[in-house]
Amino acid sequence: MAETHVLFVEDDDVIREATTLALERDGFVVTAMPDGLSGLESFRADRPDIALLDVMVPGMDGVSLCRRIRDESTVPVIMLSARADSIDVVLGLEAGADDYVTKPFDGSVLVARIRAVLRRFDHSGGPQSGGPNAAGNGADSERGVLSFGDLEVDTEGMEVRRAGAAVALTPTEMRLLLEFSSAPGTVLSRDRLLERVWDYDWGGDTRVVDVHVQRLRTKIGQDRIETVRGFGYKLKA
Repeated sequence: MAETHVLFVEDDDVIREATTLALERDGFVVTAMPDGLSGLESFRADRPDIALLDVMVPGMDGVSLCRRIRDESTVPVIMLSARADSIDVVLGLEAGADDYVTKPFDGSVLVARIRAVLRRFDHSGGPQSGGPNAAGNGADSERGVLSFGDLEVDTEGMEVRRAGAAVALTPTEMRLLLEFSSAPGTVLSRDRLLERVWDYDWGGDTRVVDVHVQRLRTKIGQDRIETVRGFGYKLKA
């Protein structure tokens, strides 16, 4: 099995060295950079399997770096933030990050989150519930294509089209859409989405869900996913 290459951008020398050692002990290959500009150069040169970006790094902050990476690639990105209640968390997710971890963090927690994100990236096939034969408007179960108005979701080819035009989704966004597509018209709670899409087996921060739903809406249509206040979200069939 090929080793997983991690790009780690962190300006604190102690955290950078300790985290690098911890990840290497778990079998990851780590390239650690102290600032955003060197991180971007390393990303372009090495094309890592996943990027860990601290929000507050010099030269180019982590949020800006995440945007630059997302402009060029769908590689998984995890943001690192010192404050769980900071607006930086939301900004990082809006910039295209797949998840975030709050400092200080336990090494085992970070590794678990990395592996969960990589599973979504490597296996962005259908969620465990429902499946590609869930009914949609004019679903073609033989081809694995689900249709919802002008939206088509190919659950086998992992492609999405809106009004005939291809829609580019990150692996996390694709998993989220597949979860909705497996149960159109059914309200899905944020906790269920955290469990199914993010592989959280414990209560996580629902901001991750909310921001990703908003990102997905901008790509497939703002009115395609409905908010059911106090309960969650549902895909309009």
